[in-house]
Amino acid sequence: MPIEAIIPEQKISRGNGGQPLMRFEHVSVQFDSDVALKDVSFDLWPGETRVLFGAAGSGKSVLLKTAIGLLRASAGRVFLFGEDITHAEERDLFGIRSRVGVLFQEGGLFDSLTVAENVAYPLLNQQAASQPSQDEVDRRIEEALRFVELEHTLDKFPSELSGGMRRRVGIARAIVTEPPLVLYDSPTAGLDPITANTIMALIAKERDTKDAANMIVTHRYQDGELMADFRYNARSERLEPVSHEAGGSGDKSLDTVFMVLCEGRLVFEGSQVELESSRDPYVRRFVRHDAGRG
Repeated sequence: MPIEAIIPEQKISRGNGGQPLMRFEHVSVQFDSDVALKDVSFDLWPGETRVLFGAAGSGKSVLLKTAIGLLRASAGRVFLFGEDITHAEERDLFGIRSRVGVLFQEGGLFDSLTVAENVAYPLLNQQAASQPSQDEVDRRIEEALRFVELEHTLDKFPSELSGGMRRRVGIARAIVTEPPLVLYDSPTAGLDPITANTIMALIAKERDTKDAANMIVTHRYQDGELMADFRYNARSERLEPVSHEAGGSGDKSLDTVFMVLCEGRLVFEGSQVELESSRDPYVRRFVRHDAGRG
């Protein structure tokens, strides 16, 4: 049964007066008589991380696909980098999609391509004034794989890798073009807790070293908790806890927004503190209430 939760007043920084990278304005998506999204509105700003929870079938993956025009809104409008893509032709979406990195469920690698060829795919298929040279492509591939600590897998095929390694290659492919926005669809699904934490640490590292905005679909509260509570220190090459004092210097938790979907409706949008203090029984399903701040 759908619920009507109150979306708290947003207290998160709003991009210093610029424009959002992504905007949903009263977006609905319907397949015949089935409503996948219903009247969803939000903005995602530069440098911001949004963590999206929801039960199976609540519309999480539909939202990501709608954000880049793989699915069309039945009502409302979708903006990407300030451009209205709601009714854009497929050929007109190629250029704007090249500015978005995407990690698909299970990594989404091409089985017939090597790791290097998988990571190169976005570089070789982006619309640009000039295509990168082979030397530049090779450099970017090695850099992306080194970032996820898999530079030794260049010539391997996905079938030769573990599930966690395939997910890391998927991250390398998503970030190889250094996009300002990266979408992660269930990056830790099916992984053991240690491997899942490794994946989230890489996502946090990418956020903090490249200052990229992220939207992360997940079922694990720990994934959102890590993004809100830790930042990557390039000097020590480790994740470190952030200060949670309001307005504290470098407080990445202020740039982490949590969202909850229920049967296609956005029923919660707010900070980690607001999420953890919610009394809505549906929202509470996605919170580990014994999580302390230390």
